[in-house]
Amino acid sequence: MDLVVQSSDLPTAAVDAFKVACLAQRVQRKLNSARLVGIKDDADTRKAAAALADYWKCDWAIVPPTLKLADFRLLAIDMDSTLVNIESLDEVAALAGKGADVAAITEAAMRGEIADYKESLRRRVAMLAGVDASLLERVYAERLKLNPGAETLVAACKAAGLKTLLVTGGFTFFTDRLKRRLGFDYTRSNEIEIVGGRFTGRVTGPGGGEIIDAEGKAQALRDACAELGCATDRAIAIGDGANDLKMMKLAGLSVAYRAKPIVGQQATYALNYTALDGVLNWFS
Repeated sequence: MDLVVQSSDLPTAAVDAFKVACLAQRVQRKLNSARLVGIKDDADTRKAAAALADYWKCDWAIVPPTLKLADFRLLAIDMDSTLVNIESLDEVAALAGKGADVAAITEAAMRGEIADYKESLRRRVAMLAGVDASLLERVYAERLKLNPGAETLVAACKAAGLKTLLVTGGFTFFTDRLKRRLGFDYTRSNEIEIVGGRFTGRVTGPGGGEIIDAEGKAQALRDACAELGCATDRAIAIGDGANDLKMMKLAGLSVAYRAKPIVGQQATYALNYTALDGVLNWFS
């Protein structure tokens, strides 16, 4: 097996420490990552790697040396706080002067403390009843940014032949724009109701259907894989919150990106320090 170590700024001393502690046969070095070749995947190696990663503030992953990006057919990625840097609903609420109340519910939902995500979303959106819907455009233009490495990751997956799915409990207003911007093949998101240029305080799923929650995200992954004619274990799924877990469990490779503890504990790999395109370093 190989051990991939990476961060936004990986010092040589860190790589040397990993090589000694994990008994690597050799090291393949890049600017901010290193592949330590020929390690044992056992409890002692994992314990050493975890301790060193904590000390050096870097990410680590034990990967098969033959793992290839082209072995997968689909990249499925969450939007808020994963592909982009914000929780979009929280930012709309903040501009409307209701930020603290809405953000508190969002945070609890993402930690998995609210069992009924659909109800939590309805409660948050209801707080925006009567608010000018032009705040959506302000959030997109002024506050929403792609997380580092997002464009590179999506482009590399497309170049390797994967289809791409943007899936979120957030809103179509944002996914439509991100689809055009990055070339996503599929999106699945919720719709916030607007009448006369103002929010009504109501929210639905796509086409007025069921709100996209954890199960909705999982179903979006299933649907995309069914269209591609492949099993769900040929998908890569990336998320940060509790409502991403069902989708991530279906995938063959799951990634916790700057994630809540409940997600990091269950994902195949985690990126706590590295940009999104750090995913690419796991593949040969």
